[in-house]
Amino acid sequence: MGFLALLVAIWAVASRSGDRFLFPGPDDVALALRDNVRSGLLPRAVGRSLARLAVGYSVSLVVGVALGVALARVRWVKDTLGAVVLGLQAIPSVCWLPLALLWFGLGEMAIQVVVVLGSLLSITLATESAVNTIPPLLVRAARTMGAEGARLWLRVILPAALPGIVSGARLGWTFAWRSLLAGELLFISGGLGQVLELGRELHDMALVLGVMVVIVALGLASDHLLFGGLERRVRRSWGLDRA
Repeated sequence: MGFLALLVAIWAVASRSGDRFLFPGPDDVALALRDNVRSGLLPRAVGRSLARLAVGYSVSLVVGVALGVALARVRWVKDTLGAVVLGLQAIPSVCWLPLALLWFGLGEMAIQVVVVLGSLLSITLATESAVNTIPPLLVRAARTMGAEGARLWLRVILPAALPGIVSGARLGWTFAWRSLLAGELLFISGGLGQVLELGRELHDMALVLGVMVVIVALGLASDHLLFGGLERRVRRSWGLDRA
C-alpha cells in the first residue's frame, strides 16, 4: 500500500507540473469516476463487459481444454490442427473483428467471436503443454492398474495436468479481457470500451484515465478472486509449492 500511495503522489505532482487537461491528476479522475458512477454510465458498462467476458471465456475454457488434450494425446489431431493452432496464435485478436463484423454484423456475436478467438488458443496451447509434461510412467502405471478410457482421462491425465491447465486458464482470462476491450473500442457496444472511446471523443482525459483505473482494478480483483487462491491450492496439493 505504501508503494501504491507513492505512485499516486508522483502522479499528482506530475499532473500539476504539466497540462492537467491532457494529464489530469488523481483528484480529477476520482471526480470523473464519481460523476459517472452516480449517472449509472460506469456501472452499466462494467456489468455489460463482465457479462460478455463470462460468456466468451466460458466457451474458450471448455473448448480450449478439450482441444488441448486432443492435441496432446491424439496423433491425427496433432498432425492436422497442431500447426494451425500455433499459427493462429500469432494473430492479434482484434484482427478477427473485421471478419466477425462481416459475418455477424454489429451485434453481440461479433464481440464474442473476438473474445473466444483471443483466449481459446492460449488455453489450448497451455493445456497441450500441461498434458505433454505428464510423466509417461504415471500413465503406464495407471493402465497397469486397470485404468482405461474415460477413467484414465478423468482420474489420471486431467488431474495430473491440472496445475498447468489452471495456469493456462489464468492466462486465457487475461487475453479474453484484452480482446473484449479491443473489440468494444472499435464499435458501439455499451461496455467499458465504449466509455473509453466516449471519453476520447469528448476530450475528457479524466474519464479516459478513470476507465483505465477501473480496468486495472477489475483485472486485479478477478485474478485474485478467481485464480490466485485456486492456483495456490492446486500447486500446494500437487506438491509444487511449500505448504
